[in-house]
Amino acid sequence: EVQLVESGGGLVQPGGSLRLSCVASGFRVADSAMYWVRQAPGKALEYVGEITHHDFIYYADSVQGRFSISRDNAQNKLYLQMNSLITEDTGVYYCATDPDGRQRGQGTQVTVSS
Repeated sequence: EVQLVESGGGLVQPGGSLRLSCVASGFRVADSAMYWVRQAPGKALEYVGEITHHDFIYYADSVQGRFSISRDNAQNKLYLQMNSLITEDTGVYYCATDPDGRQRGQGTQVTVSS
């Protein structure tokens, strides 16, 4: 059974940083493309970025240069380092096995506010 568990969210001031983690089970992240998606209050799920099976990494324009995705194959984990956070980054962040977030974890809340 595929399971994804995110953690690391919290309240942070604008300009701050957070590192999100996602522990996967039931499959190997090393063999999969993995995605981060997010959902702001009252809005649809939004693609944040991905790391492909061959370790190519892509980001949405809105986070390019501020966010960084990485993967620890030994621990079967995915990470999202978020720097220079802005209020528009507020939302629930999910790791997923597809870019639409159809198979995702329970999410972790990120709130960027002064």
